[in-house]
Amino acid sequence: MTLNILLPVYNEEKRLRRGVELTQEFLNQSANFEYKLTIVDNGSTDKTKQISEELCEQSNGQIEYIRITEKGVGAAFRAGVAQNTSDIVGYMDIDLATDIKHIPEMMEIFRNNPQTDMVNASRWNKKSDTSGRKFYRNITSIGLVAILKIIFHMKASDAICGFKFFRKDSIKKLMTYAEPQNGWFYLIELLILAEKHSFKVAELPVKWEDDAKNTTVKTGALIKEYLRQIIALKKRMK
Repeated sequence: MTLNILLPVYNEEKRLRRGVELTQEFLNQSANFEYKLTIVDNGSTDKTKQISEELCEQSNGQIEYIRITEKGVGAAFRAGVAQNTSDIVGYMDIDLATDIKHIPEMMEIFRNNPQTDMVNASRWNKKSDTSGRKFYRNITSIGLVAILKIIFHMKASDAICGFKFFRKDSIKKLMTYAEPQNGWFYLIELLILAEKHSFKVAELPVKWEDDAKNTTVKTGALIKEYLRQIIALKKRMK
């Protein structure tokens, strides 16, 4: 079973090298499966491209680089999936907020449960360990999950955690149901649609630590965009 980890980035020159090298080192030491790391660059204007190309040259073929012009995690995810040839494909955040020790655990879920289509990491599972997050960001995240549960009857305890993986054939089928949005909500929509269309979703409790000092997320704007996308998805699902 092979794995392709997509790493969506935009102007991540400060965190890119550390995130990739730590992940590669960990997997080289602990993984019992073949893997690749695919950096998907949303048209960065800093040194992201240069650093990515240097990492590829030093990687013995374990690291690939894709550059697209559209901004947004959704656009990056679709571009990565379009070029994927691995059995399992998914994405995680370059800040490694979700502990990379969960990568082998995720692969074991797929290996031991052939019926599983998707593994969704959760910061809010009772077995999860979350730290470093500002209280107001906890409130907004929990509030969003509550809204998703009310409106879409979502079963998952978390929809936003940046650590989602799929079987190759499952994600290709699932993407046919989704509106091709470019932003973060695209991954939330995939989770909601996976539940709606009876895909088998396994929840993975994780150790998660916020990298708030380096975040580029604008919370207020993100909340407004999520609400707009929720209303639009609800209309499409009628």
